[in-house]
Amino acid sequence: MATDKIRIKDIAERAGVSVGTVDRVLHGRPNVSKDAREKVEKALEEMDYKPNMYASALAYNKDYRFFLVIPSHANEAYWDEVEEGAAASTEMRRDFGVSLHIMYYERFNPASFSRTTRECLKEEPDGVIVIPSTLEATRQFTDKLHEQQIPFILLDSFMPDLKPLAFFGQDSFQSGYFAARMLMLIASKEKEIMLMKLLKNGQVGSKQQMNRETGFRHYMIDHFPDVKIQEVDLPWDEPDKYEVILEDFFKKHPRIHHCITFNSKAHIVGEFLLRTNRRDVQIMGYDMVPKNAECVRRGSISFLVAQHAFMQGFACVGTLFDAIVMKKEINPVNYMPIELLTRENIEFYRRETM
Repeated sequence: MATDKIRIKDIAERAGVSVGTVDRVLHGRPNVSKDAREKVEKALEEMDYKPNMYASALAYNKDYRFFLVIPSHANEAYWDEVEEGAAASTEMRRDFGVSLHIMYYERFNPASFSRTTRECLKEEPDGVIVIPSTLEATRQFTDKLHEQQIPFILLDSFMPDLKPLAFFGQDSFQSGYFAARMLMLIASKEKEIMLMKLLKNGQVGSKQQMNRETGFRHYMIDHFPDVKIQEVDLPWDEPDKYEVILEDFFKKHPRIHHCITFNSKAHIVGEFLLRTNRRDVQIMGYDMVPKNAECVRRGSISFLVAQHAFMQGFACVGTLFDAIVMKKEINPVNYMPIELLTRENIEFYRRETM
């Protein structure tokens, strides 16, 4: 008999118990004797009964408050897409009482992360999505989440020692290795490659960017050890200095025709090249954000590695829902595809889930 045709009355008759007893067993309620519970469970197994978890969750009439702890990101569309994906996933599940609450911390500021996460804990969340800060600051938060048995998902930067429910993001090392291989298909004759970094207090924005660079350098050492990597460091919060720094860099390195960056701001260099009418430099960057996409269309960025920010946010909320509400088993490591976008295929890139 198909599960959706099995009635509580059918189970009760097979088990030799009352309908009320079956209902209490199915919903995990107390006041059921051991003997009666065993009879019901045996009947369920014999009838191959699979409960309708969606119907049960709707009937339970409980609210679920999920929190997203994310860097503040004025004018940074990558994080906007994460938020939009999470919001869209939440909207799909609002009939189940799911709500999303977004809390911001300052990037490069572990103290701000700690303050924000303390406030998050005060709100008694049912589940949390975390974009990590430093390992130490993030561990202090996730230790508390473990103590309070609050499931959490890491997004963007994978820190397996923190034992999250799940991780969503790219394999950063492989992503950087892949980027290097693709870049060198067109730059195999070059002697120098430009690496653009955005730094604050000597730090890049995330562990993910560090791992991408590590993968990139591994490929270069293995296959192009004689190519010199020339770094240009742009101050994160001083955009008025970018023009002078880039102009000076290209004057000092006239032989450079290829640039790579592991953040979502390749358009900084791309827009500079358009303003200065330089057509002999090709850029590889990350993330299909609007400014990057426009530079691809106009030819100042040749390649973008996409990491599906919208899908990551969407999937994180869905995974918390599946684990907490639907009691499903969760895949702990979820690597996003590594896709290469060019002018020819960028219009076909889908940010949304199918």
